[in-house]
Amino acid sequence: MHPIDMMVTDYNCEYLGLSRLCLMESAGKSLAEEVGKIAVYTFSKPVKVVIFTGSGGNGGDGFVAARYLLNRGYDVDIYMLKDNIHSSEAKTNFEILKNMKPRLSRLNIYNLKTLADINDCEIANSKDSEFVIVDGLLGTGIKGELQTNIKRAIEIINESKGITISVDVPSGMDPLNGNVDDLAVIPDYTISFHKIKTGVRDAEEEVVGGLVTADIGIPFEAEYFISYGDFLRLKNRSANSHKGNNGRLLIVGGSGDYSGAPAIAGMAAIGAGADLVYVASPEKAAQAIKSTSPDLIVKSLPGDKLSLEHAGEIIELSENVDAVLIGPGSGIDEDTSKLFNVLVTKIKKPIVLDADSLKQVEISLIKNRDDIVLTPHIFEFKSFFNVDGDLKLDIDSYDFKKVDENITAFQKISRQIKATVIVKGQYDLILSGTKFRINKSGNPGMTVGGTGDALAGITTSLLSQGLTTFDSACLGVFINGLAGDEAFKEKGNGFSATDLVSYIGNVIKNGLC
Repeated sequence: MHPIDMMVTDYNCEYLGLSRLCLMESAGKSLAEEVGKIAVYTFSKPVKVVIFTGSGGNGGDGFVAARYLLNRGYDVDIYMLKDNIHSSEAKTNFEILKNMKPRLSRLNIYNLKTLADINDCEIANSKDSEFVIVDGLLGTGIKGELQTNIKRAIEIINESKGITISVDVPSGMDPLNGNVDDLAVIPDYTISFHKIKTGVRDAEEEVVGGLVTADIGIPFEAEYFISYGDFLRLKNRSANSHKGNNGRLLIVGGSGDYSGAPAIAGMAAIGAGADLVYVASPEKAAQAIKSTSPDLIVKSLPGDKLSLEHAGEIIELSENVDAVLIGPGSGIDEDTSKLFNVLVTKIKKPIVLDADSLKQVEISLIKNRDDIVLTPHIFEFKSFFNVDGDLKLDIDSYDFKKVDENITAFQKISRQIKATVIVKGQYDLILSGTKFRINKSGNPGMTVGGTGDALAGITTSLLSQGLTTFDSACLGVFINGLAGDEAFKEKGNGFSATDLVSYIGNVIKNGLC
C-alpha cells in the first residue's frame, strides 16, 4: 500500500467515527501481541523489551505496546530520542505512561537527548542477546541524510545482538520504494498494520526481515469512501514558486448559445488552486466569458461554434499548459465533433472530457489512454459506452450484495477503456480499472445547471497541479460536493453554480487544516 494511501485511510476512519486514538490503541496492542509471539518463539520466556521512539506515530504505537507488554510480564525500557512528539495520539499515550507514578510496573523511560546519552545506553554496551528491540524511531517520508543522533541510534540497533522488530517500516527506509539514502535499521521482522507499505513489500528479505501484517480494525469503507483525509494528496506549494508553477490549464468550450459553462469551469479551476486558466471559445461566447471574469485568459476563435479550423490554435495553446478540459457549453455539431476527435488524438496532456464532448468523442480514440477523466451522469455514461437496458447507479443501501452487484456492473463497462470515469449521482462512483471509490458529499440542490461544469473545472485544476487522474477525480467530486453543501447552508435549494464556486477555496483551506 502506498504510504499516502495509508495516511488518507487513517484520517478517513475519523469520519466514520473511528478515532485515530482508537487505531493507535489497536496498533499498539497488535504490536505487543506480535512481540510476545516472537519473544516466546525465540527465547521461550519473557525478556526485556527496549522500544526506541521518535516524534511520530510509530513511537506512539510503541507507547501503547509498552502497557500491554508490562501486563504480560516483560521488563520494558523506552528510549526516547525526541521529546517534541508531533502526533497528538502519541502524546496522549506518552502522558498515560508518565501518569503511572508511583511506578508499580517494570517500566523505565530514558530521554536520550545527546550523542553521549545514546552511546552510554544499556543496549549500546550490552553483550547480552536475550532481549527484543522495537524500532519505532522514524515513520514515512524518510529521504536524505539522517540526523546524527538518529543515525547513531540506528547503528547501535544494528550492532546489537538481540532480536529487532521494526514498526511499519524499518527506520531510514523510504516506504514508497524501499530505498535507503543514508542508513536504515536492518530488522529481523517488520510488523505492518492493515497493509504492507509498497517499499517494504518490494524490498529484499535481508533488509526488512520477516513480514507480519496485523489487522487493527480499519473497515473497508475507510479506504473506499472519499473524505477529508484525501486532502493529504494535495501537493505542498513551494514558497519560491512563481506564476504558473502551480497549474496551468486550458478549457475548450462554449458556443453561440452557451458561454456560462466554460466560465463556471474556469472560475472553479482557479478556486481549486490553478495559477493560470486559459479558455478557447468561439467569438460570441468569448466576449461573454471575458465580461464574466478578468481572471480568465480568453482566446477568441472565429465563428459561432468550435470547428476543425480551430485545431491548430488549440493544440498550440495546449502545449503550454498542464491539463486540458474539453466540452463545457460546446453544443452538438458535426464540425465540433471532428475537432474534439482530432484534439483527443493530438493533445498529449492529461484531458478531462465533460458535457457535450462525451456525446461526440469516439470511444476507440481514447481506449488506451490512462491520462483521461470522463465526467458523465448516468444517461451520458450509457450513451458513451452504448449501454442498453435499465442500468442505474443505486448504491445507497446497507445490502452488501446489491451494492456489490451495482458497482461490479459499472466496472465491467468502464474497464473497456483505461481512463478514469466519474459517474455522477446521489453518491458519485469513481472508477479506474479495478479501482473504485465512492463520494457522499453534495446535496439535491446540486441538480441546478452548472455544478457539473464546476466539477470538471476542479478536476482539471487538480490534474494541472500534478495529481493523478484517479486522485484528481476523487478529490474533485469531494470538493465540489463540499462546496455545494456550503452553498446549501447559505441559500437552501436556491443556490446557483456560481454560489457553489465561491466556496471552493474555503472548503479546500478548511480541509487542509
